[in-house]
Amino acid sequence: MSACAPAHRSTGSSPAICLMAGALLSAAVSLPAHAARIELGAPAEEADVIVGCLYPMTGRAGTYGLDSVSGIEMALKDLADEAAAGLPVPKLRVVIDDPASKASYGVRIAEDFLRNDHVQVLCGMVSSGVAQAVSEVSRREKVILIGTDHASSRLTIEAGHRYYFRVTNDSWTSMAAGARYLRDLQAKNGWTRLAFIGPDYDYGHVSWLDLQHALADLGVTYETVAELWPKLYEPDYSVYIAALQQAKPEIVVTAIWGGDFIAFVKQAASTRFFETIQLANFDTGANYDALVALGDTPPPGLILSARHHNNWPETGRNQRFVRTFHDLNGRYPTYAAEGAYTGILAVARAVEIAGGAKDSEKLVEALEGLKLALPEDPPGFASYIDRDTHQIVQAMAVGTVVPDTRFPPAKVMVGNWAVYDAEDLKPSPDVIRRRRDAARSGWESALPPP
Repeated sequence: MSACAPAHRSTGSSPAICLMAGALLSAAVSLPAHAARIELGAPAEEADVIVGCLYPMTGRAGTYGLDSVSGIEMALKDLADEAAAGLPVPKLRVVIDDPASKASYGVRIAEDFLRNDHVQVLCGMVSSGVAQAVSEVSRREKVILIGTDHASSRLTIEAGHRYYFRVTNDSWTSMAAGARYLRDLQAKNGWTRLAFIGPDYDYGHVSWLDLQHALADLGVTYETVAELWPKLYEPDYSVYIAALQQAKPEIVVTAIWGGDFIAFVKQAASTRFFETIQLANFDTGANYDALVALGDTPPPGLILSARHHNNWPETGRNQRFVRTFHDLNGRYPTYAAEGAYTGILAVARAVEIAGGAKDSEKLVEALEGLKLALPEDPPGFASYIDRDTHQIVQAMAVGTVVPDTRFPPAKVMVGNWAVYDAEDLKPSPDVIRRRRDAARSGWESALPPP
């Protein structure tokens, strides 16, 4: 998801550094011009379950796809270690192909997986648009789909169905944590003027909807002074930055992600934007590639979080995950790696509980309420899948940028953590009901009252 020029195949293991918007640096992996299908795990004739995953391997989102593949390899290795220790672990075969961030192509790959590879579980996807299309294949064919990266809460709230599950924080979880951070910040500095800027497609619009609902549920009083919708991969944010400065918000929340977020920050930093405005990105802003891009002199006032952090929680499980990824790849992971890792573990545990992968209904029952102890879980908590929404329930930490050179080439990480309990971040039954009812009559009726 960087804004670099077309990538090429690299023989080295060190991360490439791409020049962003002329000056800002972003960490990215050198990507192949064309990505071949990848096959991992057991041979087809020996596998207890065959999983078909869709991840981008080229283009702006290619780094996340490659990190997902590494996460899958790590999960398969952990499962193999358990099997070697005598535990009853199913044998997984994982086939991976690149949907090129196109919904129609993703549907074709998913259908090919089912027809030609006889997969029993679908997984993956970075793009919410691709995930929505493939989710309909899952619904139609009654085959399990494990979402590991895409984040639109619409997939579990409005469009959720029996066979779709997601195992990473979605936009609701991130915005619910963000709303709590903003509530607490308002108690300290009294801010009242809020603006939102997000990409003009489902993920951006749903993120804003989620934030409004979460703030309304907390009783936070504020004035919305601007809503802006640049296109995805917008190269020039100057008009939007000027409009935000003219609106005079105290807080700007953004759902711009990846290379777009990095470009926005760089362009805003060339103005007086950060002299009067705090910028918050609660879902993707603390991803490792974005932190590398901030260099050692980040703009002041950034409020960030992400779906996994290399430096939080400082538990043995998370430290082992990050260290193992680095040992395998010569670089530190983006949050996509842990999402894919989780997806494979979820499949293995569900197959083990269900006694096999032939019966999708038994797999559904095994996944509903499934508990998984994950690298991102703080001490004393294990992530679990909510039975109603099929969304994983996880804690979140939000913070500000601090100097930290433990994860080079990054010079900063997020610190000054505010940690929010997983149970507090679930959408309430009332929000779920209103959102699902409103889906029948349009998005506007789902919005909280002004």
